[in-house]
Amino acid sequence: MLHRQAWGQIISDAVQCFRNNQWHINKLLKYNAKFFCKQPFRQIPETTLIMSEKHLTETTYASFSLPAELMQGIEEAGFSKCTPIQAETLPIALQGKDVAGQAQTGTGKTAAFLVAVYHYLLTHPADERRKVNQPRALMLAPTRELAIQIHTDAKLIGGHTGLRLGLAYGGTGYEQQREEIAAGVDILIGTPGRLIDYFKQHVYDLKMAQAIVLDEADRMFDLGFIKDIRFLLRRCPPPERRLGLLFSATLSHRVQELAYEHMNNPVHVDVEPEKVTAERVRQILYHTANEEKIPLLVGILKHVDPHRSIIFVNTKRNADRVWSYLEGNGFKCAVLSGDVPQTKRQRLLKEFQHGELPVLIATDVAARGLHIPDVSHVFNYDLPQDAEDYVHRIGRTARVGKDGDAVSFACENFVYSLPEIEAYIGHKIPVESVPDGYIGELKPPVRINRPKRPAGGRGKPGQSNRRPANRGSGGRGRHRTQQR
Repeated sequence: MLHRQAWGQIISDAVQCFRNNQWHINKLLKYNAKFFCKQPFRQIPETTLIMSEKHLTETTYASFSLPAELMQGIEEAGFSKCTPIQAETLPIALQGKDVAGQAQTGTGKTAAFLVAVYHYLLTHPADERRKVNQPRALMLAPTRELAIQIHTDAKLIGGHTGLRLGLAYGGTGYEQQREEIAAGVDILIGTPGRLIDYFKQHVYDLKMAQAIVLDEADRMFDLGFIKDIRFLLRRCPPPERRLGLLFSATLSHRVQELAYEHMNNPVHVDVEPEKVTAERVRQILYHTANEEKIPLLVGILKHVDPHRSIIFVNTKRNADRVWSYLEGNGFKCAVLSGDVPQTKRQRLLKEFQHGELPVLIATDVAARGLHIPDVSHVFNYDLPQDAEDYVHRIGRTARVGKDGDAVSFACENFVYSLPEIEAYIGHKIPVESVPDGYIGELKPPVRINRPKRPAGGRGKPGQSNRRPANRGSGGRGRHRTQQR
């Protein structure tokens, strides 16, 4: 009888043959009796997903002749030498030229565009005709978490510039954000939904915008925000009268089209993934049946130190299920997804960052743009269906030259994503057998307490009027609503 992991590997290779239209029998005959035997557990091999000899370049911020007040904030932030993306984009942007940069999350692009924008605003005085509700710079982010992170970094770097910051994102603080923006800000940071809302209410306008930043441009397309982005950009001054900065994990055709439409002949800066960081990720893959995923996850967590672990799932339903079993088996954890209220999201992220919450179960809402230090383990409980998401997920660990572990489960439902992922990262993910003793008896899951909805409508007294929970993925419209 074949070992289940062997079956998983065979399926993976068969899918690869099918996709490449290469049905070579030798491909599938490579498996011998030794392969099908359970191998002893060994140390996870160290592989480098993204390779470079060093994370920082020899280029220093002091070499750019930045304004003193800006340089003071940079030094207080602890920055001295530039990352590759900073070293390549800043000399261009500081000359007032537009930049379209390709770089992965965690490479220092936030600091790159913040320094460039602060420098531009400090060296180009505002128009005397500017009104109080006319921001001088607009920074767009696809998610609330990324917008908050940009705002936090902006306060740190620009704390001595005297420039006022505004933040607009959905889920909380509607009136407070509205009042702050109406009172006047120099730099407005936010997500498209809430920014569009305030703009149409005439809370602010963009006629005096001197700089525009679009972060995670590819993600804007994925979340269905591109119409909103174009709406806002068309209300700004012409590209030749402002600084334009665009950053994206991939400079796809659609992203390049956006750049050329709304930017002034931007210079393309492409930091190849292998040059981006010195981050080392120890990757491991388990081929497992669906029913063995939770027992295996619990077993691994019991044998490692999950002091700061992120478990990625593809659906909210799976997130709840994993949470209930982990809580029932003694692990303190929480779920981070689009359904979690914004105030609770921020609290959970703060607890996770401070080490008060050791395990975070997340959908891909948390995969990009979050700067969480010292994540020890990333678990792909569900393999992502997009190969790029795999890179973004495991990029949460092993940041800034540190080591980290990425453990993936290739189950019956998602093993078919494996060939595409391995083709994208350029190598096979090392496969391990499940160590003896890792899959044991589980304690019962904790019951999920959901708030009761009041009865009403045409239902019987005391009967819930809830619709079926299976609503599908939600499409673009749902994503847009979540971000407002």
